[in-house]
Amino acid sequence: MAYTVTPTPAGPVGSQYCVCKVELSVCGQNLLDRDVTSKSDPFCVLFMEVNGKWVELDRTETAVNNLNPAFARKFIIDYHFEEVQKLKFALFDQDKSSMQLYEHDFLGEFSCTLGMIVSSKKITRTLLLGNGKPAGKGMITIAAQELSDNRVITLSMAGRKLDKKDLFGKSDPFLEFHKPGDDGKWMLVHRTEVIKYTLDPIWKPFTVPLVSLCDGDVEKLIKVMCYDYDSDGGHDFIGEFQTSVAKMCEAQDAFPLELECINPKKQKKKKNYKNSGIIIVKSCKVS
Repeated sequence: MAYTVTPTPAGPVGSQYCVCKVELSVCGQNLLDRDVTSKSDPFCVLFMEVNGKWVELDRTETAVNNLNPAFARKFIIDYHFEEVQKLKFALFDQDKSSMQLYEHDFLGEFSCTLGMIVSSKKITRTLLLGNGKPAGKGMITIAAQELSDNRVITLSMAGRKLDKKDLFGKSDPFLEFHKPGDDGKWMLVHRTEVIKYTLDPIWKPFTVPLVSLCDGDVEKLIKVMCYDYDSDGGHDFIGEFQTSVAKMCEAQDAFPLELECINPKKQKKKKNYKNSGIIIVKSCKVS
C-alpha cells in the first residue's frame, strides 16, 4: 500500500473553538515482522481527515527491533467536541532514513474518531491491511489523556556508579518514566536520550505536562526504570525505583535528591547486594 503525505495546513486543524488539548499514547502488540534477519523497526504516523483527505499530523520515534513497541513520543491534538475528528494511526517498519512513507514497509492501520478515544480513555483494536484484512495478529492500543491541567514539570537527572552491562565497555544508560494506568499496568510516559559509554550519566533536562507524568497528583507513585541501550533493541535492565513528584521536588540545585537504583533479581540472589547505582534528581520544578 503506497502512502503519500499531504502537507499539513498552515493554520490549526479544526474550528477555532477548542475544548481542550488531548495527549494520545500509542502501543503496538504482535506487529508483523517485515525484516529477514531481525524484527521490525516500527514507528506510528497519525493522520487526520481534512476536507476528505488524510493529512499527516505527527510521527512517533522508531522502536528498534521491537514487535511490541511502547512509543515515548505522544500525539497532542486540539479536541473539538462539536466536530467529528477522524483519525488514522498507521504503523510502518523503518527501512531507510527517508521521510517518504512509501519507502517503508506497511504494518497495518486503524481508523476512528478522536471522540471515541476520549470517551473510552483507552482502546485496543486490530490493525488492518489496505485490503481490510487483519495485519496478522497485530493490535494497537491508544490511550487518551486530557491536558486540562496546564502545569508542566521540568526534571534534571543524572546517575552515579551504575552497573556495568557491556562486556567490552561501560553501559549506555537511559531512563524510562512510568505511571500507573487505570488497568493497574505501568504506562510509559517519557524516555530520556541514551548517554554512551558511562556509568555516571548526566541526562539533558526535559519538560513534560504534569498530568502526563502523574495525572496532576504530585503524591501519586511513579516508577523510574534504568536500562543499558543495545542497538538490537534488547536493552539490559539496570534497576528501578519508585518515587513521586512531591518527593522529587525536594531536590534543589545545591541539594540534589539521591535515589537507589534497585535490580530486584540481584537483590534476591545476593545477600550483600546494596544497589545497582544511584539515580540523582538534580532539580525538579513545577510551573
